[in-house]
Amino acid sequence: MTTTGPLATPSSSDQVGIASLTQKVMAAWAYHDADGFADLFVEDGTMILAGVYRNGREEIREYLTEAYQGRYKGTQVTGKPLSVRSLGPDSAVLLSYGGVLEPGESEVSSRGAVRASWVVVKRDGEWRLAAYQNTPANTE
Repeated sequence: MTTTGPLATPSSSDQVGIASLTQKVMAAWAYHDADGFADLFVEDGTMILAGVYRNGREEIREYLTEAYQGRYKGTQVTGKPLSVRSLGPDSAVLLSYGGVLEPGESEVSSRGAVRASWVVVKRDGEWRLAAYQNTPANTE
């Protein structure tokens, strides 16, 4: 197996484009816009949440359409990038901390906090999600 050195830091403009995905996710969620959220993914993107695996943009769209009427009704999400590392000229990994804000919350509870991995790719000059996965930030 060949190994290489540390992952590179993306250019400043790519860092902004990648990190802005967190803002786009929060905006789509704020309006419970399943289309807007799903469209941030590449066609064959994946989303993994606790107990949830969705493969492809359409499955993600369908899941969120239902979830915004049920489990996620009235919720918001928040998040902030922790690090961005380049995997190549058109791919990167973004790590973030955030979570779901239940109705009436202004800060993520320890119960709702997550750490997330975002595998992102540049398609037609735009950064998109290839894979998103989160896990509870706290084990208590």
